[in-house]
Amino acid sequence: MPIYEYQCTQCGQKFEVRQAIDEGNTGLSCPKCQASEPKRLFSSFFSPGSSGTEPSEMSCPTCSSGMCGLPPMG
Repeated sequence: MPIYEYQCTQCGQKFEVRQAIDEGNTGLSCPKCQASEPKRLFSSFFSPGSSGTEPSEMSCPTCSSGMCGLPPMG
């Protein structure tokens, strides 16, 4: 099940919810102020090789390619 990020339209609180893709925000309420129908935020995910990311930002000294995107092992 994916994790979606929501923001309360009343108080601005951001929170995450693990839910099925087709559930939407029906029945959700803000954990801070209990307002209903929060707004689902657009979230992106990281993928090595994603366009728009410079190789120097993903450089990894622990793998042979140097671009695995994982934190260095110490």
